[in-house]
Amino acid sequence: MKNMEGVIRGTVEALGTQKADDNIQSERIKGIIFQLLCVFAALVGIVSLAFLLVYVLREAVGWLDWDFLTGRPSRFASKAGIRPPMLGSTFVIALVALFSLPLGVGAAVYLEEYSKQGLWKRFVEVNIANLAGVPSIVYGLLGLGLFVSTLGLPHGVVLVGALTLTLRVLPIVIVSSQEAIKAVPDLQRHAALGIGATRWQMIRTVVLPEAVPGILTGTIIALANAMGETAPLIMIGAATTMFSAPHGLLSSFSALPLQIYAWSDFPQTEFRHGVTPAAIVVLLLIILSMNGVAIYLRNRFYQRKKG
Repeated sequence: MKNMEGVIRGTVEALGTQKADDNIQSERIKGIIFQLLCVFAALVGIVSLAFLLVYVLREAVGWLDWDFLTGRPSRFASKAGIRPPMLGSTFVIALVALFSLPLGVGAAVYLEEYSKQGLWKRFVEVNIANLAGVPSIVYGLLGLGLFVSTLGLPHGVVLVGALTLTLRVLPIVIVSSQEAIKAVPDLQRHAALGIGATRWQMIRTVVLPEAVPGILTGTIIALANAMGETAPLIMIGAATTMFSAPHGLLSSFSALPLQIYAWSDFPQTEFRHGVTPAAIVVLLLIILSMNGVAIYLRNRFYQRKKG
């Protein structure tokens, strides 16, 4: 009888071990399949992007030169240039940075350091997060209704364009600044308050210096996104083509994405397969440079903290 019980127990244990091995093998196969799917998804995106970049670069060869960068738009492809829209984009984005950085960081500091946990704070944070995903054309309509119709500012001027794009990037700046401030350890806050610092002194000397890398990264990436926006500028009446750079806040302007949009509609083959791809390459280089600056600043601040 005892031998029979031992045989049964051994059989049950063997079956349990085999079942566990089968489950492990099944999960391992599922993990491999999932990994292959992830690799395939990544390759689809990378290959598509590489194909588009190669196509645009091939079309732009022969058109990218100093005259193209410093010239004015023209109805003749051989004389076309991007200096006015490029300076217009630079002017507008500089103003967007000037407006959005203090407003976004200030709102994030208030939400994280001063406001109390409760229904009101959750309501505000949910709405800010939702605003970050609103289509850009909605912000164009908002800018048209608020700054042009209500405040009476002229259509298509630098100030209106900068304020409209500020509305577009402000939720992104607030959210990224909040995440950077949240990442600062509470022990550092408590240490500063423990030695007699006021809340403002603690924020100014401890929280913000620690959060600077994340704040700068999020802000510059948001500005890079604003650099490529077209729909909001069309809605506020910005010109698709300007032959002179803006010289003031109330000057009419054009932006590089708008000029690309205008050239893409020209019937001449030289514009569609030469000038437009060349302008796209310039815009991509500007956006990639801004993202590169964000990564450089973040790494530099991290290395300075470690040092």
